[in-house]
Amino acid sequence: MKSAAVRNPIQLKNILLATDFSHAAASAQTFAAEIAQRFGANLIAVHAKTPENHALPAIEIWPTLNAELEKEAEVLRTTLGKQCSGIQSEVVLADGGVWPVVEAIAQERHADLIVVGTSGRSGLERFLLGSVAEQIIRQAKCPVLTVGPHAQFGASREASFKKIVYATDFGEGSRVAALYAVALAQEHQAHLTLLHVIENPKAGDLVHPQEIEEAALLSLRGLVPTEADLWCEPRIVVRHGLPAEMILEVAEREQADLIVLGLRAAKGVGRATHLSNVAHRVLSHASCPVMTVRP
Repeated sequence: MKSAAVRNPIQLKNILLATDFSHAAASAQTFAAEIAQRFGANLIAVHAKTPENHALPAIEIWPTLNAELEKEAEVLRTTLGKQCSGIQSEVVLADGGVWPVVEAIAQERHADLIVVGTSGRSGLERFLLGSVAEQIIRQAKCPVLTVGPHAQFGASREASFKKIVYATDFGEGSRVAALYAVALAQEHQAHLTLLHVIENPKAGDLVHPQEIEEAALLSLRGLVPTEADLWCEPRIVVRHGLPAEMILEVAEREQADLIVLGLRAAKGVGRATHLSNVAHRVLSHASCPVMTVRP
């Protein structure tokens, strides 16, 4: 195992997996375990025992449901023990709403990364909007890795990030997100593509498109630390068009295993009530996991 403390610009010591024991959660679990192994991190799987998870059943059947949960938790402990050989893993069951439970344990364990799977059974556009998954992405103080329903991986397939696309608008979260993209590329010896999308010019814009493109290329190159230990030169890409569509197109063409996005900082409790349109669309349609990073 490589020494993340020496080589990487970031360290992941505690990874939290939000699970509901579903197939989607199992897919996310595969990635959580793989990243934990790469970085030598502790892995904490968390399940919130909340009535909404069981369609508000009658009180008299709760003992049966709790017993079933304990069985599922024990199976998960066994599976994590096999997936996380050599590192510490545990399963935590806690009473309460999903986000309050995840938030409390993330703070208590000083989580460096949260991993969550989304099933999108009623359509991911509706599933994400106002959902627990979006709440985690919006409010978590650490990066979030989201494994969506279009991510073409199964729980039985070994997770691997061999091709990473980092997309940026050069906003406030861009440099922090770049550090995570570089760190993951180092650990996985991955091909790294740095992407910026220039939106179609608006009426009245005075800057020449070529000047914008040249500035973007220069800024992208500056996002990779000179001391970064990458096995190959990052690919620098500038495209023109709609950001979300271009990000998805480039990721598809590159056969990306991971997309990394920088998000804007949340401005107070309750203010960040939705994801940006770009992030929302990428999360909804990406055929690989997406990591979102706030400054």
